[in-house]
Amino acid sequence: MHHPFDDVTEATLRRRASAKWAVYAADVLPAWVAEMDYPIAEPMKRVLHAAIDDDDCGYASPGGLGAAFAPWAKGKWGWEVRPEDVHVVCDVVTGLAEILRVATAPGDGVVIEPPVYHPFASTVQQLGRVIVAAPLSSADGGYAPDLDAIERAYASGARVHLLCSPHNPSGIVYPEPALLRIAELADRYGVLVLSDEIHAPLTLPGAVHRPFPSVSAAAARRSIVLTSASKSWNLAGLKAAVMVAASDESRAILARLPPETPYHAGHLGVLAGRAAFLEGEPWLAGTIAILDRNRRLLGELLREHMPRVRYVPPQAGYLAWLDCSALGLGDDPAHAFLERGRVALSSGPIFGAEGAGFARLNIGTTRSLLEEAVRRMAGVQP
Repeated sequence: MHHPFDDVTEATLRRRASAKWAVYAADVLPAWVAEMDYPIAEPMKRVLHAAIDDDDCGYASPGGLGAAFAPWAKGKWGWEVRPEDVHVVCDVVTGLAEILRVATAPGDGVVIEPPVYHPFASTVQQLGRVIVAAPLSSADGGYAPDLDAIERAYASGARVHLLCSPHNPSGIVYPEPALLRIAELADRYGVLVLSDEIHAPLTLPGAVHRPFPSVSAAAARRSIVLTSASKSWNLAGLKAAVMVAASDESRAILARLPPETPYHAGHLGVLAGRAAFLEGEPWLAGTIAILDRNRRLLGELLREHMPRVRYVPPQAGYLAWLDCSALGLGDDPAHAFLERGRVALSSGPIFGAEGAGFARLNIGTTRSLLEEAVRRMAGVQP
């Protein structure tokens, strides 16, 4: 399959000044941070160009994002959201931190499921809260939430669960029975579930994402969803995310946030996010097609060139979690890939001790650059 996005050239990408392309030397192929290499969608370009042409770069007016997100969530997931329950924040991690500030006290336990998106742990620690780890179970090489470990964590007195759904870096989409069980436990133990669903629009064929509050009355009672158009439509630098209440309990928590919170979001991010939710589905469908192709292509490339690497294709998103422990490159194989192969992956151990021997590869790129990344990695194998 040839996709129009495959026509993007490395030379064009190297003109970008974003973090993915700016951090490493020019001889390094970057495949680390969660930015995609594809052109952004025309509706986004149109609203962004119009704002610049109109000298419209003031503070964000947050109300319009909820008005676009609510009907999109209904059409996409069948999830009933009231526009007034959609609160704007600059990004998901800041939203998590602001909610933890008002919903917990220093010393309170916060559940995470490592190996998991590394700002979860650092945010909890910076706020003086305590990490309670309920690591994913990894039977048969594939990952799943460990519901017994989650129950033990809740029973130990943890107040909040930072859920990463779909999960980064494992790429799993939580099955509905697991979400139902988590909701039931959260209701029993009085735990607030903060569900980071930023990768959900990029759920790939074969998996079904369920927004956490939509699975049961208990889930709605006990949760706040945080998400954004940023990951799926490649707008991360424009800074606009949403925090969605689904019950009186969660509305009361969001009502305690500082009133200036939405004004930290970027005006261009709100405009582009609105365009994504209102007009971005055709572009998203094309992106999902190339990501579905790429996750299969990566499997073929690894079988041919790096058969000792264990890889379970992601069910959502464009991040491949690679078990490189059989290569003998130590706890941080990304270090060897960078130093000796000049290809930059994300380091496994930053996602928790469970990431030792792993590296995370960004596959949101073209066929030729994905092939080049694997070629460079393969050259480092002992």
